[in-house]
Amino acid sequence: MDVKKIKKEIDSFYDPEKSLNFQRFFKTGKGDYGEGDIFLGLSVPSQRSIAKKYFKEIKITDLSVLISSKVHEHRQVALFLMVYRFEIEDKKGRDEIYRYYVKNIDKVNNWDLVDSSAPNIIGWYLFENPSKRKILYKWVKSEKLFVRRIAIISTFYFIKKNYFLDSLKISKLLLRDKEDLIHKAVGWMLREIGNRDLKEETNFLDKHFKEMPRTMLRYSIERFEEKERLKYLKG
Repeated sequence: MDVKKIKKEIDSFYDPEKSLNFQRFFKTGKGDYGEGDIFLGLSVPSQRSIAKKYFKEIKITDLSVLISSKVHEHRQVALFLMVYRFEIEDKKGRDEIYRYYVKNIDKVNNWDLVDSSAPNIIGWYLFENPSKRKILYKWVKSEKLFVRRIAIISTFYFIKKNYFLDSLKISKLLLRDKEDLIHKAVGWMLREIGNRDLKEETNFLDKHFKEMPRTMLRYSIERFEEKERLKYLKG
């Protein structure tokens, strides 16, 4: 499979107007979290459609031309290809995809790239290989925003399996993180825990809500009844 063919197909969807809108939405200005990211304006359904067309043919090690690109949609399609391939692979194949993801973790450098791939590759792999989960605790200390986001968002796969321990431990480690995208991610994971076991979430909130950033708290209690929300918001 010639990866350049996939790249050419992605590029054919270039939309100048949407490109500018995406660059504003994903904060690509100087000093912003997505500084320098280049967008073609390709919709997520179109990216998924391309990945679904080619994922059975592609060799993971041939994805470097996409995953190393400065173009956002190139990297996103590479990640979708990896996600779809991971789902059908055996243990050896999943090992290879996991290692490739970790090797290229710095390329997973915007929130949508993280959210659409980390649970389905890192989360799935580490759930099946619990002895390797210590890497999450290495990433949670990273200076890089999106590596820390990968640490917490990967545990979404654990949460879906009704296993909450690592999600709660990592949430605690991120309570004093200064980045809004981390506050939102932790709040989201806590909310997902609560959707499955409200007692687990409220136990965590009762211990930590006073030190939680406001955005994190609001995200975590978003679906609470108003009376319960106000209890936490007003302290």
